[in-house]
Amino acid sequence: MNTRRGFAADSSAATTSSAGRVWRRTLGLAAGVALATGALLGTAVAPAQAYSPLPTHTINYRDTDNCPCSISDPFDGTYFEKDAGGYAAKVNLYYGGSYIAKVEFHPYAEKLWVYDTKNDGDGIYAEAWWFDGSGAYHSTGLVQPTGTSSVIDYKIVDLGIAEGTYVYIDVYDASRDSWLTTAEVIA
Repeated sequence: MNTRRGFAADSSAATTSSAGRVWRRTLGLAAGVALATGALLGTAVAPAQAYSPLPTHTINYRDTDNCPCSISDPFDGTYFEKDAGGYAAKVNLYYGGSYIAKVEFHPYAEKLWVYDTKNDGDGIYAEAWWFDGSGAYHSTGLVQPTGTSSVIDYKIVDLGIAEGTYVYIDVYDASRDSWLTTAEVIA
């Protein structure tokens, strides 16, 4: 059998070799497309980075029997409406002297507000959890504002829970492994 540059001279071997090249090229192309797609998706849905060291925080509480009332901040402030029996909270987060985020619970209408106030690629997560009247556990899961180029990004979650329910709001930096604080409030 005559060969030229490693290819067989007879037609059956040449056909097999040509089909093999097409097959290898197809596999190579598919692998390249899969890697490129994975790289693009990985950057598009990658979680926010964690701050290091962890941010500092303060918590302000308000008895909403005595509202309307407000708590100021460098962005839009916080206004709580009167809600008999309710207990509101505002968690302020700071990093390197900058105001980076806030998390609020508003007893009137039972809403959780999570704000990102610094476009730095890092993020804050919050999770509200509670037990209903029958003792069943409920949670919002991790809540994070959608990152945009806006000065303030926020997400509002309507808890739709019964008046008088005790609610716990855990605040995290990037994941449940980076717990920062818990605010205890009443709907």
